[in-house]
Parts: sequence; structure tokens; C-alpha cells
Amino acid sequence: MIENKKKPNPVDTHVGSRVRLRRTMLGMSQEKLGEALGITFQQIQKYEKGSNRIGASRLQRITEVLNVPVSFFFEDVPGTSADRPGGLSEPSGPDYVVDFLSTSEGLQLNRAFVKISDPKVRRRIIDLVRSLGDSAEGEAAS
Repeated sequence: MIENKKKPNPVDTHVGSRVRLRRTMLGMSQEKLGEALGITFQQIQKYEKGSNRIGASRLQRITEVLNVPVSFFFEDVPGTSADRPGGLSEPSGPDYVVDFLSTSEGLQLNRAFVKISDPKVRRRIIDLVRSLGDSAEGEAAS
């Protein structure tokens, strides 16, 4: 018997990764999101991997639980007119931002940074991180 293991649709994978991103930004577990939606955490895992497609009514409920507009899940979606030359929309932001915020370090850094209310302190931190990155880059080139 031949198994039919279809690859998930790139849009489903993207939407799922955005669900994961927002859930982790809020510090919410898959179990807690599943409870809020009346489904298992295993189903949340499948949504986040893109192996199961999220229906419209479920996506609407997810937007309510995660407190974001539906459009959040489709930002930078692959294959949109923004990806094609000659489109009228602005080019979308780089994927590395989403990738960074999907990491534990990126999330921790972001959470700590937004708690800093003094703009001068925030600017100094940016300068510090930039200089550390530049010095690390210089050492790697040596």
C-alpha cells in the first residue's frame, strides 16, 4: 500500500507559523490555546506545522483569542502579488524578523526591550548590540 504524504500548502504552513509566533509572543502554551478553542494541543501542533488547514471560522476564533486581526496571519505570505514584479503593493518586511522572533532568545530580548520606557536607554541598547555585532563580525573576518 502506497502512503500519500502530501506536502503542506505553503500558505497553510505560513499561517500556522504566524499562529505559533503570536502564541509564543503572548507566552501561551499550545495546550492553553487548544483549551480556549475547544480542541487538543495536538490539533494546535498540526495547525502550526501546516499539516492541517485552519478553517475560516476557526481562524476567526484564533484571532479573538490571540488578539490580532486576521490580516496578521497573512502578512508576508508566499506567492502573493507583493512577491511578483510589477505589483502595486509595497515590498513586505524581511522574513528574518519573523524567524528571529520565533526563537527563544529573540522573544526574550523583545519582551525585555519593550519594557524599557526611556527612549535614550533604548537607543543606547541598540547602539550596544550593533557595536557587539560589528565587533563579532570583525573577529570572524580575521
